[in-house]
Amino acid sequence: MGVLSPQLGSIVPSSTTQTLVSNYLNFANGGGNDFAQQYLPEIYEAEVERYGNRTLAGFLRMVGAEMPMMSDQVIWSEQNRLHISYENVTCSANAVGGGNTLTIPIGANVVNTVFANQTIVIMDPTNPSFTVKALVATSGSIAAPATGAITVIPYTRAAVAVGPALTGLKIFVYGSEFAKGSTLGTASQQSVQPQLSVFSNKPIIIRDRYAVSGSDTAQIGWVEVAGEDGTSGYLWYLKAEGETRMRFEDYLEMSMIEGELASLGQVANIIAAVPSFGTLGAAGGAGSIGTEGLFAAINNGGNVLSGYAGSLQDFDAVLENLDSQGAIEENMLFLDRKTELLFDNMLAQQNSYGAGGTSYGVFENSEDMALNLGFSGFRRGSYDFYKTSWKYLNDASTRGGSGNFVNGDNIDGVLIPAGTSTVYDQLLGTNIRRPFLHVRYRASQADDRRMKSWLTGSVGGAATSTLDAMEVNFLSERCLCVQARNNFVLLTA
Repeated sequence: MGVLSPQLGSIVPSSTTQTLVSNYLNFANGGGNDFAQQYLPEIYEAEVERYGNRTLAGFLRMVGAEMPMMSDQVIWSEQNRLHISYENVTCSANAVGGGNTLTIPIGANVVNTVFANQTIVIMDPTNPSFTVKALVATSGSIAAPATGAITVIPYTRAAVAVGPALTGLKIFVYGSEFAKGSTLGTASQQSVQPQLSVFSNKPIIIRDRYAVSGSDTAQIGWVEVAGEDGTSGYLWYLKAEGETRMRFEDYLEMSMIEGELASLGQVANIIAAVPSFGTLGAAGGAGSIGTEGLFAAINNGGNVLSGYAGSLQDFDAVLENLDSQGAIEENMLFLDRKTELLFDNMLAQQNSYGAGGTSYGVFENSEDMALNLGFSGFRRGSYDFYKTSWKYLNDASTRGGSGNFVNGDNIDGVLIPAGTSTVYDQLLGTNIRRPFLHVRYRASQADDRRMKSWLTGSVGGAATSTLDAMEVNFLSERCLCVQARNNFVLLTA
């Protein structure tokens, strides 16, 4: 006689939804029927949001804008300084009566624009008491104005350099002086033309994809979810698609922050090693791969403050440097948690009220108010600063702290000027106003590549191929323009 399986004590499905001795699960003893446990254990359908909002994007939305472009490169020009000055100038040895020769370090982007009969100030940065005012005697010829050598006669001393030659001097032009009835000499007939600094950047193509098979879309795996993008429901595979989209949107911003332009040697290595770049061939030069992000732009023409320890003296050094740049009144500070607390401590020390130096109320200075030591805005000198925490620098999966609460990288924060800048647009041929930070994306009447998304396959509404799956494709082509980068400050460890 055959044996019926399963027997009493095993799990036997019921054709109806009712609780029977044969269709309940025993989780207490690992097996057998347990009449004290008549129902399935309580299962939480809702997903626990243990990391909270995991998205990182939003920084560029706060400080910039997005505008279309149609070319492979964006080029803009920025004004240079109005007045003429040079650093690292060398002065010849003592030449009493005959004047001294000053040699200006010239190069591809620096020409000599100091001419005869101009008056200059000569300073030694290593010796604050050394200041000499002189009249330029000769500055070469029109045929060769870029020799970098000028002869000067001091007003109040026999020679600029008493003794050996001097190096590392700074000079600047403050005017000119001519004799009565004189005409412009041959060397002085040159016109000082305004010099422009030209910057450029190139967009990169950012892509991602999410795929799910047709079988998995039919599988019932109900878990109640609530995504950061506002979606909620029970379709597990659609939640995964939503997270892929959110991660891709984070990539769009992170690429603009961390982007780097490849050097000439690395362009060749990338072309040889990465199959998708093989179509560039040998034509790719320096800067043909990659894009210049925010951090790279500030390191290449901006200001870098290393080792900020929360002292007012260090911060005042930043203000002195801003005075020598654009002196933009309003600025924003995006900081990691450690540096943000250093700023709070620095400000609390300057605003001490109440017993024991405790700052009550911060702005109202009232002991009756709740204790508030989180300073979000302050004014120092003629500058206003608005401070906030930058999640990108705090998140453990990016530049934030690791499991032992040690800062993950050397970027502690960034100071960004508020407002807009006036630049000359090479395509429009006019001066335009743009936010200091803005994103340019490829777009035309035929295609908008700001944020493309499309379905392929044969599942989920797509009917483009015989593939038994749904593929969600994401693509964007964009670059970041960092204008007036001399007004940005990068805080590093």
